[in-house]
Amino acid sequence: MYPSKFDYHRPSSVQEAVQILSDNPDAKVLAGGHSLIPVMKLRLAAPAALVDIGRIDALQGISRSNGSLSIGACVTYNEIANSADVQAAAPLLAEAAGQIGDRQVRYRGTIGGNLSHADPASDLPAAALALDATLHVTGASGSRSVSASDFFVDLMMTALQPDEILTSVEIAAAAAGTGSAYVKFEHPASGYALCGAAAVVTRGAGGSCTGASLCFNGVAATAVSASGVASSLVGSDLSDDAIVSAVSGLAIPDATGDMFASAGYRQELAKSIGIQALLTARDRA
Repeated sequence: MYPSKFDYHRPSSVQEAVQILSDNPDAKVLAGGHSLIPVMKLRLAAPAALVDIGRIDALQGISRSNGSLSIGACVTYNEIANSADVQAAAPLLAEAAGQIGDRQVRYRGTIGGNLSHADPASDLPAAALALDATLHVTGASGSRSVSASDFFVDLMMTALQPDEILTSVEIAAAAAGTGSAYVKFEHPASGYALCGAAAVVTRGAGGSCTGASLCFNGVAATAVSASGVASSLVGSDLSDDAIVSAVSGLAIPDATGDMFASAGYRQELAKSIGIQALLTARDRA
């Protein structure tokens, strides 16, 4: 299939890209293109113009400073998975990025495109949510910061305005005694998650849990934070029994049922995958 005709723009700066978006309400941003191009070829989307931000220097690069990690929106999955800085400061993100698609996808897909597209079966939204990432965006009205918990609004809908671009992702470096894990049960053909779980746990000096996070993708319209599970783990010894007990009452609001899995199946799968992720995170802490 061929997409509908469209105008193509390749700005050299974020400001130029924002201006083009402001002047073209029906335009779409093109980063890696692995999500947008397929739906255009199927005529499920027909933007009047594409704004290719893939060669804007300001959207590239990974850096660490003042205890935080900053990742440009056009950094690829492959760069994230293999970055020593990401592996040290946010190993959960590196692990999740390394499980996306295949090598070809990882060399072209970008973190900004992934998070902005907000596919519920994609891997990075749950990781960003579990890491309490801050997403920096720029639009015609200026720049602002949005927490991951506020960024994902609904099925493939985010807090981005039509003239805004996600420019970078900021994550606080993991504290001492912190372990994390990303575990997913994927569709064998597409690699998309029927359920993915991103877990983070932190142990205090005495070995008890001082902080925890458990988030899921693939089970609902957006990434989901199991805040009740996380809060019940704080103060526990993170034993197998404590983790199993915390997850046993997990309920995913509005779980998705489709041709690949029923809502009930995803609910049970989330419990199983969630336990695996928490146990692995604990062992890495």
